[in-house]
Amino acid sequence: MAEGWEWLAIDRRGLGGEIGGMERQSIYRGLARYYDLLYSFKDYEKEAEILRQLIAKHQKSKGRDLLEVACGTGGHARYLKEGFRVVATDLNAGVLAVARRRTKGVTFKQADMLTLNLGREFDVIVCLFSSIGYVKSYANLKRVLRHFARHLKPGGVVVIEPWFAPSAYETGSAHLSTYQGSGVKIARACVSRARGNVSVMDMHYLIAESGKGVKHFIDRHELGMFERGKFLRLMEEAGLKARFEKNGLMKERGLYIGMKR
Repeated sequence: MAEGWEWLAIDRRGLGGEIGGMERQSIYRGLARYYDLLYSFKDYEKEAEILRQLIAKHQKSKGRDLLEVACGTGGHARYLKEGFRVVATDLNAGVLAVARRRTKGVTFKQADMLTLNLGREFDVIVCLFSSIGYVKSYANLKRVLRHFARHLKPGGVVVIEPWFAPSAYETGSAHLSTYQGSGVKIARACVSRARGNVSVMDMHYLIAESGKGVKHFIDRHELGMFERGKFLRLMEEAGLKARFEKNGLMKERGLYIGMKR
């Protein structure tokens, strides 16, 4: 895993409790407003255009209905709605509240990818920001891919941005991200660990806000690291003609693309 990687993922699980006596919170719940500050560097518009090009290349169905799974605060949906009718889901109510405030013309729904059942089909499904890693196990991955295939029209396409494969993940490495605004300063640090094929990261946050003092809390993230060959095989078993694009939206992530037969 390259030094300087940035943490990006949503639709997370396993909240609450304490770690080593320190308060444990989630930046995707009551502190969701800080999420976009940490990732203000991200060019959603550019990434949406890359996605449009990939979709145009692989989609065989004729419609423009798009489902975004684990949409977070709606950064991609904000631009994908130009040219698509977008439904965007996330498990987390906090980030969905931010998304609804910031992005009009998109239907936002609370839904868990592990039990996804919207009762309709789409021409395109996208699942980005490595959110697929939160399913952790191959059994759950198989389940989610079948949900995706069931929600696709014949000729439809799914685009999945994965988490790091085991060979690209470096345990024991230290990482730091910062944000410096006029009234808010944020520092986030962690040392990467692993438990089998699950990466474990306790993100330590310091948030200093004018007139409010300093918050210090820990947010644990556990993501499954999936081998490329097995990921592609599970996509094929779900009824998707699968391929892997090495050049994706973020360094060392790539993209899985599946076309429904």
